[in-house]
Amino acid sequence: MRFSQTVSPVQQSNTLLMSDLKKIGILFGQENTFPQAFVDRVNEKQSDFKAEFVHIDRVEQSVPTDYAVIIDRISQDVPFYKAFLKNAALTGTAVVNNPFWWAADEKFFNNALAVQLGVPVPKTILLPSKERPDDTNHNSFRNLGHMDWDGIFAHIGFPAFMKPHAGGGWKSVYKVDNPEQMFRSYDETGQLVMLYQEAIDFTDYFRCYCIGGKDVRIMPYEPRNPHHLRYAAEMQTTGDAGKKLLETMHDYVLKLCNGLGYDFNTVEFAVRDGIPIAIDFCNPAPDADVHSVGQANFDWVVEAAANMAIERAKSVQKGKDNLTWGSFVRGSVGGTGLTPAVAPAPKAAKAVEVGEPTKEVKPKAKKAEAPKAEKEEKPKKGKK
Repeated sequence: MRFSQTVSPVQQSNTLLMSDLKKIGILFGQENTFPQAFVDRVNEKQSDFKAEFVHIDRVEQSVPTDYAVIIDRISQDVPFYKAFLKNAALTGTAVVNNPFWWAADEKFFNNALAVQLGVPVPKTILLPSKERPDDTNHNSFRNLGHMDWDGIFAHIGFPAFMKPHAGGGWKSVYKVDNPEQMFRSYDETGQLVMLYQEAIDFTDYFRCYCIGGKDVRIMPYEPRNPHHLRYAAEMQTTGDAGKKLLETMHDYVLKLCNGLGYDFNTVEFAVRDGIPIAIDFCNPAPDADVHSVGQANFDWVVEAAANMAIERAKSVQKGKDNLTWGSFVRGSVGGTGLTPAVAPAPKAAKAVEVGEPTKEVKPKAKKAEAPKAEKEEKPKKGKK
């Protein structure tokens, strides 16, 4: 008969201290261009921390990895990876993005926090799932009354958008022009909890990278174009109004990402009457493929991500929490309440980074080789 061996706190502590934390890893799925370019750039810039594709062949409770930093691009689609990353974070790895917060976050909370931070967002209502969740019946919903549809329609107006409160990748997104369309669409959503949101008639649209809570690149973006041409857009607002718009968006991006605690994120803005309205900012594994974002934007995000990963690796402290926590969580723990996040002051003033329109050219980026495994798994590409 075999008995399990109890691991004492002292043994666990000694195991932790034996980990060198001397690598920078990237965990990814089907994407091909960003992972290899990231690894190459980190290794070109320094030699203290070897960059590589994360390789997993055993995950044991409270046993650390040898990674100082792991860039997570896929765990939203692979629960096993999410559990692995939580264990790695517990034992000292700086995981980007924070796997605990990422697992808890969703788009409706994002919008509510944005309101508290003073960032404009569309008027939004949370809708219960059309169908009951598994293992529930009518008694499970005795606290839920009938939705005030007339009041909701009057508040949101038409046209409107309906989308999953925790979804991404433009899945199950509906544009509706009247109550009849809305109810027909709602009938198709099954067990999804949905957002019902004001449609913004915009004159400009932008997608903004934010890396490390401080580096921002603002990219003109056209969400109505085919996917590979969405970055083939130009900013319409010019002159002093354009300069002010860029500065405002830069400020809003930092407020949102520092409030949420994301080290690697994108924020989208629809501009109406000169006011940037935050549309989507829960993108902890944002598109970074050269084929869609274009070579100039790709080069920028690779460089910014490499710099951030190296900086984080150098600051990792063994046996401590090396995760980033947003001002919302920090304020809750510290009992100070939520205060608008203030970005670190730059060492020297510099112009706001603005991306260039993409062109359909052959990319220069290298294609990633998948980490070795007995059987290659093909999870979905990490996107918003």
